[in-house]
Amino acid sequence: MAKKTSNTVYLTQEGLEELKAELDNLINVRRPENIISIKEARSLGDLSENADYDAAKDEQAQIEGRIKTIEKMLENVSIITDIPKDIVGLGSTVEIKYIDDDETDEYKIVGSQEADPFESKISNESPIAQAILSHKVGDVVTVESPNGSYEVEITAIN
Repeated sequence: MAKKTSNTVYLTQEGLEELKAELDNLINVRRPENIISIKEARSLGDLSENADYDAAKDEQAQIEGRIKTIEKMLENVSIITDIPKDIVGLGSTVEIKYIDDDETDEYKIVGSQEADPFESKISNESPIAQAILSHKVGDVVTVESPNGSYEVEITAIN
């Protein structure tokens, strides 16, 4: 894995492909559609009170901003490879048990840009990930969260 800098964006291969697909969609689909919307709105006449034109220009700014953001991310991407199976690391899928209530959860630890709690993908910068990184199955660690601390046990690393 590449040396971390303040701009490094950690992604799995899957996350990289999703980002490239989003960039392709923005450049080849959404941008051309937006240009047509601007032209159509402009053809309606007076731009000072043209809500369609204002909306299309706002959308254009959002599209162009997202394109720039993704291009910057891709310049600084570091692909998560060589995922260890014996210790928790970036790219690991980890099962943990909450000591207080015996509930279990499974998380995949990814870079912050790829985090999606609805898909159980947590950022390597999150309190749980920070607590369990570099630990092994059977380790009990304390998670420091904004709501107070709690303990979890690492029950599996995949």
